[in-house]
Amino acid sequence: MRRAVALRPDDALYHNTLGAVLGENTEMDAAIASLRRACDLQPDFVSAWYNQGVLLMRCARPEESVVALRKAVALAPDHAHARVMLGEMLRASGQTEEAAAEYRRVLAQKPDAGTAWWGLADLKTNKLSDADVGHIRQAMQRPTASDDDLIAMGFALAKGLDDLGSYADSLAALAQTHARAHRRWPWNAAQSSAWIDTILQAFSVPPAATPETLGHEVIFVTSLPRSGSTLTEQILASHSQVEGGGELIDLPQVLGEESARRQQKFPHWVGAMTPQDWERLGRRYLERTAHWQQHRPRFTDKLPNNWQYIGAMRAMLPGARIVVCRRDPLETCFGIYRQFLANAEYAHEFSDLAAYWRDFDRATRHWLRLHPQRVHENVYEDLIADTENQIRELLAFCDLPFEAGCLDFHKSERRVFSPSATQVREPLRRDTARSARYGALLDPLRAALALPAFSG
Repeated sequence: MRRAVALRPDDALYHNTLGAVLGENTEMDAAIASLRRACDLQPDFVSAWYNQGVLLMRCARPEESVVALRKAVALAPDHAHARVMLGEMLRASGQTEEAAAEYRRVLAQKPDAGTAWWGLADLKTNKLSDADVGHIRQAMQRPTASDDDLIAMGFALAKGLDDLGSYADSLAALAQTHARAHRRWPWNAAQSSAWIDTILQAFSVPPAATPETLGHEVIFVTSLPRSGSTLTEQILASHSQVEGGGELIDLPQVLGEESARRQQKFPHWVGAMTPQDWERLGRRYLERTAHWQQHRPRFTDKLPNNWQYIGAMRAMLPGARIVVCRRDPLETCFGIYRQFLANAEYAHEFSDLAAYWRDFDRATRHWLRLHPQRVHENVYEDLIADTENQIRELLAFCDLPFEAGCLDFHKSERRVFSPSATQVREPLRRDTARSARYGALLDPLRAALALPAFSG
């Protein structure tokens, strides 16, 4: 594609294609530059504006993404995907009414647009009505509804039924939806656990250190989904020294680059790494995340499943702080089960979900034992019960002076890209546990987690 663009440097279509290829190869800055060139050459090129918005969103650069997506929607008002993504951006910035309006515009054009129904259901502050639940049921019968639409609508239907207090029906809708998703994306729990075993063995002894201060600007926030990581990041990003990076893809991408270079999957090449190799990877990560160091000296990276890579974090960036967020296992697993999440194939059966939680539990305990000075456990229930002291402890661990603004994290105007975007703009509530509402209906999940049955 680079050769093609060199032959036809003024062809917007070629620049758009090059941008898409670079994006797939995770060369994000170069990809965005190519897409911007396409838009400069052909200002009415809808696909180039849309692709630019998508990549900027993946890079957690929301303000720029909004500009591109608004341009795509202005040029093509019927572009459903662009409108749904624009709704996500508006939700992330706290503009829930505008987000809802964008989702409903999509549904007026395409009543079985699953992602629009899920976006509407996931707004939290705008509960679905009886009429909405009926419309979702009707839309799921339409012959034009794809498998992806049916899965997204299934999660939306379950959320609507939960809002109406129909817990048994909600759980039944979730079971049907997860069964469909499991057929589409099967999961091998034993293989996943074996991979975690391999990682823990590879890092059973801390690797030889790179320069001790390398990575001091980074605060990793790791967790399973629905465990309080967005809340933790919001608290940290309310500090004057910390930029909230969000769910950055750079760490796994850097490890992926090294796997490609060595033609071995991670972590099989760990034993061959020298301190200089780890330093090279650390500097590559910092190069990729330079955008987040422009305005404040520290930044957060809260891609949830980075808990698998804590050993690599310590080897690459020994100066980084690593926060592990943890929540009650039943609440965590049920929260995951209720949420329409990307790349969560482990969530479709209770047995797989429980096995994944156990892998998280044993891996993070391993890292805490191995690196007690650089890995900190942040327990959601403790944060709710003793907020100020827990926040002070968190800031002290991150080598940050206490600032009262961190107690008022819900007043921060930063954009948040996660299912908890709405909640972190509200003061902490103590009644966040949801499993009790479902009572004995969740006993199969309790059994999978080796927890006692419900006793009301």
